[in-house]
Amino acid sequence: MSAAPTPEAIYERAEEEGRRRLSMPLLEQIATGFIAGVTIVFGIVALGITEALVEPELGHGIAALAGALAFGIGVVFLVVGRTELFSENFFDPVAAALDADDEPLWGRLARLWTSTLGLNLVGGGVLVALLTVEGALPDGSSETLVRVAEDIAAKSWEATIVRSILAGALVTLLSYMLAASGTVTARILVSFAVGFLLALGPFDHVVVSVLHLLFGVWESDTVGYADTAQNLGLATLGNVVGGLFLITFTHSAQVRASRS
Repeated sequence: MSAAPTPEAIYERAEEEGRRRLSMPLLEQIATGFIAGVTIVFGIVALGITEALVEPELGHGIAALAGALAFGIGVVFLVVGRTELFSENFFDPVAAALDADDEPLWGRLARLWTSTLGLNLVGGGVLVALLTVEGALPDGSSETLVRVAEDIAAKSWEATIVRSILAGALVTLLSYMLAASGTVTARILVSFAVGFLLALGPFDHVVVSVLHLLFGVWESDTVGYADTAQNLGLATLGNVVGGLFLITFTHSAQVRASRS
């Protein structure tokens, strides 16, 4: 077995990947963000279909566990397909920006974050809209996804902030672990595990939660656009706090201390 890479080696890989993302041509950046939004909806759909199939036979607890396992497939699709959700751009590009210490690079980082978040939601929203067509999903799946949306909307703002901090930390940790992974098999296992934990929480990743809520808005009268807008603001804030302060800056400090 090969030795695990050192924190310094992992960070160097992250810096290299971050520079690639920050220098992506505009069309590639648009396509990458859009496709990521579409792709993660397959995980959401897998969760809804699986829970709807399992719950009548085995009850809600086992169904929720099975649905979380199914959602992990969507994160695998993201990672293997080389597309990025909004919070996947916290670790690698920030590592590159910290290394460059260059103001224009920070400007490119801000544009990457805002454009990726917007394109994730647009791409995912297109697929969610298609799935609201009657008969597009198996019986019971729509009701399950509406229930998930209602649960998200019912949480207090304090709970949403905490859940989104954890989600931001978890997905940013995924970026770090991918930089440490040397094989496709390792990347698949790591991404599946993170997807499973993200859905099992469930934790509020802004893209996943907003797309869940949009499904609830378009398929029921119990979830509204105000719920969606509130979650968008709170979850974005929490994801940034968790991703940057709990994971990115601490790993950066670890490596910079070793370099000094």
